[in-house]
Amino acid sequence: MKKKVNNLYDNGQEAIEEVKNGTKSGQIFDKKLSRREMLRLTGASGLGLLLGGGGVSGILAASGAVHPAAPAPQASSEDIIPFYGSHQAGILTPAQNFLCFASFDLTTSSIADVKKLLQSWTTAVAALTSGTLIGNANENPNLPPSDTGEADGLTPSKCTITFGVGPSFFDGRYGLASKRPSTFADLPAFAGDSLDPQWCGGDLCVQACADDLQVAFHAIRNLARIARGTAVLRWTQEGFQRTGGADPKGGTPRNLLGFKDGTGNPNVTDAAEMREVVWCGSESPAWMNGGTYMAVRRVRLRIEVWDRSSLSDQEATFGRHRKSGAPIGATDEFAKLNLDAADPAGKPVIPSDSHSALAHGDGTVKMLRRSYSFSSGMDLTTGQLDAGLLFISFQKDLVKQFVSIQKRLAKNDRLNEYMVHTGSAVFACLPGVREGGYLGEALLG
Repeated sequence: MKKKVNNLYDNGQEAIEEVKNGTKSGQIFDKKLSRREMLRLTGASGLGLLLGGGGVSGILAASGAVHPAAPAPQASSEDIIPFYGSHQAGILTPAQNFLCFASFDLTTSSIADVKKLLQSWTTAVAALTSGTLIGNANENPNLPPSDTGEADGLTPSKCTITFGVGPSFFDGRYGLASKRPSTFADLPAFAGDSLDPQWCGGDLCVQACADDLQVAFHAIRNLARIARGTAVLRWTQEGFQRTGGADPKGGTPRNLLGFKDGTGNPNVTDAAEMREVVWCGSESPAWMNGGTYMAVRRVRLRIEVWDRSSLSDQEATFGRHRKSGAPIGATDEFAKLNLDAADPAGKPVIPSDSHSALAHGDGTVKMLRRSYSFSSGMDLTTGQLDAGLLFISFQKDLVKQFVSIQKRLAKNDRLNEYMVHTGSAVFACLPGVREGGYLGEALLG
């Protein structure tokens, strides 16, 4: 056996020398390699093991068949969304392609530890959103790197990282009960809910969005690593929508039921409307001035049932045409919902129990939706897809906006036949951060 291995090694060495000298260039690399020839080149595992995983690629590189990696892309101003500002990014920001959402539970009873964590997160996020590595211990061979490295060489990809605190943040652990807004509490139970505790609640949340999933994942991974000893992950969910490359025109994204999702959103470029709908002002505690409230609902879609429904039933369920996204009876996606329109028989053109009609109501109550689709594989119990929508909305008053709309939907929405809410959480998204400051400074300072 030893003699056989030595012969294989000698044959492999001979092959490499022939490649380096160019004497085999016309015989080996100009034709498809047979299995026998490849074994000879790699030494039938003997030389392959000696060379390691790069054995074959090293031989190919010697012949010029493997090209060096392209230089890392350089970040441009379009790739970077500023972290510092009066409001947190990731709220009015146009939705990026991917989402990594994480909910954390605090494991410390010390407010000083919480403050230190938010300060450390602030420093880290300033680096993450600018496309630089976290910390300065990334080249020392004797220390664990301060950045996990999987986004090294990648652009920031419009990464935004948005933070919030849950109602449980204001329990008796940190002496902050008096600072909890009077209406800030976990959402009430809605009709049809089937909530699983593993998808609910949290002391803190982090919403990482980017045009590259690895960039978004890198953010959550590093923030979780920094939190060790102070906070632990409670639940996470990745999400996606169509990419900019797939839809260069930037149309309204479609959900997994095939319909456009978010057509009725308020105008995020209208500062006055954003103050009315999203941003907290003098009516809120001072520490929330410039912040907003986030509602998060994990909605499992019954895709298999939906796929057996006729197009007319699907459109009646949403109250919109699938192809254009326009209200039934209209051609423009952004046409005003005419809930008074009736057909010749007097029947409403847009069903009163359609999703659009109930979500719209009389049009006076609005919220900003920023949702993502998810697919978490297969439900091993039912054999169906575990897929749906991670619904995220921002509003200045959870009760008057989100709760009032959701009560209408939970009671009568035709769409309830095709979905079930399995997760629920609310968070107070902190105001923006000034340079030199830190997240939650007005609350903890």
